[in-house]
Amino acid sequence: MTQAHTKAKTVTFDEFVAWYPENSVHKYELHNGVIVEMPLGTGDHSAVAGFIAGVVFLEIRQQQLPYLVPKEYIVKSAADKSGYTPDVIVLDQTAIANEPRWKKESIITIGASVRLAVEVVSTNWRDDYFTKARDYEEMGIPEYWIVDYLGLGGRQFIGNPKQPTFSVYELVDGEYQVKQFRGNSRIESAAFPELQLTAEQIFRAGLPPNELT
Repeated sequence: MTQAHTKAKTVTFDEFVAWYPENSVHKYELHNGVIVEMPLGTGDHSAVAGFIAGVVFLEIRQQQLPYLVPKEYIVKSAADKSGYTPDVIVLDQTAIANEPRWKKESIITIGASVRLAVEVVSTNWRDDYFTKARDYEEMGIPEYWIVDYLGLGGRQFIGNPKQPTFSVYELVDGEYQVKQFRGNSRIESAAFPELQLTAEQIFRAGLPPNELT
């Protein structure tokens, strides 16, 4: 999402959590010690994120997986300088028992607690491809999806000419390996190996179901 800086002062993660307004109608993240306001996404952005959340929830139910898709959460980076709220997150119900701050604060500090993190790209694509990919990798989050439904990312990430691209980052020996999907290619996911979904179906999530290809 596009960001607007709200505090120039550098703060720690705990200061950010203490500062976060209760019952705020706005969403905030901490980026390298700086608090930024995350404006509401466009209708299409929200439709894509909501579609993904619905799809993974149904997959969890159908496959009887020990996962959950929470509504409120903050992912704390390993360096204690950033806190993110991915557009969609899937948590391992067994692993979060080891999270020291989950029950009281909805804070995730251990990468193994996250089965999947999803970011839907908008104009600040550098955060998704550079910053968050680096921090999620460092945390040890095993799978990270970047959903670039408008083809906004840099050419080094999605090729030239730019085109809508669904990137699956899978942690292998501590480093992310990337697979990309476009058009009618079926998405391959370690978290959801039985998933029957194409990149195009996600990109066109705002359209009626009978118009999806």
